[in-house]
Amino acid sequence: MPSLGDRAYSKIKEKIVTLEMPPGSMVDEAVLKETLGMGRTPIREALQRLAREDLVTILPRRGMFVTDISVADLRKIFEARVPLEIACARLAAERASAEMIDEMEELAQQVPAAAEANDHRTLMRIDEQFHELLVQASDSKFLADGLIWLYALSLRIWYLTVDRMGGMEDALQEHLMIVEALRHRDPDLAEAVIRTHLIKFQMRIRAVL
Repeated sequence: MPSLGDRAYSKIKEKIVTLEMPPGSMVDEAVLKETLGMGRTPIREALQRLAREDLVTILPRRGMFVTDISVADLRKIFEARVPLEIACARLAAERASAEMIDEMEELAQQVPAAAEANDHRTLMRIDEQFHELLVQASDSKFLADGLIWLYALSLRIWYLTVDRMGGMEDALQEHLMIVEALRHRDPDLAEAVIRTHLIKFQMRIRAVL
């Protein structure tokens, strides 16, 4: 069962990633205590953890702030994320269970309905869950730790730009190509598809950031 600190971390992280706590805004511990119904200690623990993950910035004598977002951040995030997720996809092509591949395919097949409804939030949820499953399928704890951190940072940028990016269903359709690469146990194809997917996604965000 998650500790209070873990629960506080998950809830505050979600608020930051979805921009409920906007970039550059001050972190008010009293407000968090009231909205989360938790004491000071788990919230402090969570904020220290989020600071280590670059989602919160601590400024001496000024307080805590939600870390701002810049174009430079996007470049640096993807410089790290692309090679790690390529390694992840290659391992997943070798290690993913049939059940996990089926689950990824079911997620990918939800894209057309969400796209037709112009439901950006659902598309983002599908993408998030798909990439989390890809990480799990790699069966590599150390890759997972790095990618989960980097994915949260890139997802926050996507929330910031989603209204200006338009439909992303074409990019998300590439998830089905990733699934096919995993089914055929083809790490080279998995690498090629995930590389193209991430680079196109980065370019779409950069164009509107």
